[in-house]
Amino acid sequence: MAKAVTIEQLAAEITQAIADYTDDVVQAIEVEVEATANAVLEDIKANAPKRTGEYAKGWSRRKSKSSHQVTHIIHNTKRPQLAHLLEHGHAKKGGGRVEGRPHIRPAVDRHIPAMEQRIKQIIERGGAV
Repeated sequence: MAKAVTIEQLAAEITQAIADYTDDVVQAIEVEVEATANAVLEDIKANAPKRTGEYAKGWSRRKSKSSHQVTHIIHNTKRPQLAHLLEHGHAKKGGGRVEGRPHIRPAVDRHIPAMEQRIKQIIERGGAV
């Protein structure tokens, strides 16, 4: 049932409705981004090159939050210097080249487009999934 408001209360009611909508959308998007970050992390771990397994086990996710932004950083804590070399390849000491074994970019490419679609749906539905 609709709530009756006076003209004087209308601006406050509209402002409150927009604030509620915004809070719901922001919370739902944060949940979606965290779930996608976890999925990307697991995908990278599963597809990372494994000689000893230390590199694959070293992947982790760090969450940082500023005033209006949540960032999830996926990085390798045990062997960070290897990520670029394994992903893109590198030159050999005696000449020649080692081919890269892409495992980071494909994981991102598999999960981000679906996340973007789900975020659009969250915005259209006002925070409901």
